[in-house]
Parts: sequence; C-alpha cells; structure tokens
Amino acid sequence: MKLKDFSYELPERLIAQNPAERRDMSRLLVLDRKSDTLVHKLFKNLPEFLDPGDCLVINNTRVIPARLLGEKEKTGGKIEFVLLKRKEKDIWEVILKPGKIAKPGSRFVFGSGLLKAEILEIVEEGNRIVEFYYDGVFEEILDKVGIMPLPPYIHASLEDKERYQTIYSKINGSAAAPTAGLHFTHEVFENLAKKDVKVAEVTLHVGLGTFRPVKTENITEHHMHKEFYSVTPEACDIINRTKEEGKRVIAVGTTSVRVLETTSDENGRVWPGSGETDIFIYPGYRFKVVDALVTNFHLPESTLIMLVSAFAGKDRIMQAYQEAIRLEYRFFSFGDAMLIL
Repeated sequence: MKLKDFSYELPERLIAQNPAERRDMSRLLVLDRKSDTLVHKLFKNLPEFLDPGDCLVINNTRVIPARLLGEKEKTGGKIEFVLLKRKEKDIWEVILKPGKIAKPGSRFVFGSGLLKAEILEIVEEGNRIVEFYYDGVFEEILDKVGIMPLPPYIHASLEDKERYQTIYSKINGSAAAPTAGLHFTHEVFENLAKKDVKVAEVTLHVGLGTFRPVKTENITEHHMHKEFYSVTPEACDIINRTKEEGKRVIAVGTTSVRVLETTSDENGRVWPGSGETDIFIYPGYRFKVVDALVTNFHLPESTLIMLVSAFAGKDRIMQAYQEAIRLEYRFFSFGDAMLIL
C-alpha cells in the first residue's frame, strides 16, 4: 500500500484556524457504511444516531503547556523544547530546536530561571532526554512558563487555552489534544444520558508523532511512536458489558480506537492495564472492539487518515472527504467532525 493512496488536495482556506464559537455547533458528516450514504448535521445532533445501551468511549487525557521557549545558560542562544513524555519524576524526553546547541551536558533556562534543564543524552530521531531543575511544584511552574503546543498548521493565537482541551480532560500528559472530543458539550452528554447511552473513559497521552508525516513510500514500513495508555477495570466492565448485550462501542477519536484495539483480545474483550502502545492501524486491519467512530478530518498521508480508511474503506473515506471539501467543511484540529457508523 502506497503513501500516495492517502493523499488529497485541500484548499488552505479550509484549515480551521480557530475553534467554532460553540463546540457542538461544528458540522457533523455522518457516514453510514451499510447504506453507503452521507448525511449532513451539526455535532449537537450526535445523540440522534446512538441507541440505548450503546457505549461512548472517550479519552480523558489533558494537554499540558508543553512548549518551552528559553535560552542556553552560558551563551544566551535561543532554544525551543516540546515535552514528549515523562520518563521519571523530573526526567523527560523532548524534541527541540536548534539541535546543534543542545549536546549532552548543555544547560538551558526558561522563564527567567524559574525552570532549568540539562541535556542528559540524545536518543532516536534526535530527541533528547533532559532533567529539569526548579523550586516548587513542576506542574505549577509549567503553567507559568509553558505554552500550549498547537499544531504547526494553526497560525492564529488561542485566546482561551481551554478550547484546546476537551471538557472532560482530567489526566495531564498530552502534547496534543484528542481533537474529536473538542466538540462535546455538557448538553450533548445530557442528551446522551437521556437516551441511556453509557460513557467509558480511557487514557492515551497524545504525542507529537500525531503530526509527524509518514515518509516511507510503502506505508507498512512506517514506525509509530509509543504513547502511554491506561484502562481501568471499571471502564472495561462498561465496554465488555456493552459488547455482551449486543450494543455498539463508539470510539471518540483515533486515540480511543488505539487504546481499545491495543487492550483487547481476539474475542474483542478489553482488559485493564497500562503501558505504551505503538499500534499502527491501516487498511486490512480487523477491528475487534470498535463499532462506530467519531473523528475529525485528518491530514493527507497521515497515520490518522490511514486508520479511518481501515475502518470505513479507503475509497469511501476519500469520497467523503471530497464531498466535505465541496461543501467547505472545516478541516483538522479545530475543524468539523465525522461520525462513521
């Protein structure tokens, strides 16, 4: 399977630079795989398509202000860190630029010295392992000196940082938002509850590998970055009971899909636990748990469009994307949504 099979032309004006004024007033393109039809709705209409006993699986990760702008301690040379994952208490893996001034032993300061860092080692793809030094609580200092790491295709500034968080975000650790969840409001959840739709929470901390392009012409040669996940026994009970009762499991976002498909056995039973996943889902994959999917519109040639193509069929997804472009849907992180049934 070739990389170019997942390419499409997108007018730049359709890349959403700001979130919708109201989260659930984003548009919703409903793709029904059985009838092979497309229906155009608003996100607030989502509950209309779910049945009593269905289970919505959401990712409760929370984005941290993971972008740090600082300078080299001795020379004042400018540096940018983006925190990728915590290895130990004060030791993190980061991506940074420029790399030439960040050799092992180099020290950097952020926020006029509120936070300091030393490079410990260089790891795969030029990422660094760094140790941070500070007085106080790391998360509180990060809130003061860190910046929300918006995707590179968003050029507008974000006035309200909470708009790059889901309303149900709880557990700090992501370098990017699970964007399918950005459309949910308390009213949507209230209407889902009225229909007796269950909700199960899982955690996957989204890394910047989400935005890294696939560079191998043969997509099966692409290497996925590992991301931390966690599933509680309580979530497993809800999901497994849903399957046993013959109801649907609806994943909110590709991150929830990856957790469910990582933690399930061949019979589609989900098991509790935590760890790291580098599961790569592309056409030909057999889904074990997920019956429907809420997702956004994804970048061309990305692992995300490969995952939704595996779920709905590549040709069907490409046709849906062309229809969305024709009708000027908004694309990517702050864009509109799809429901694939």
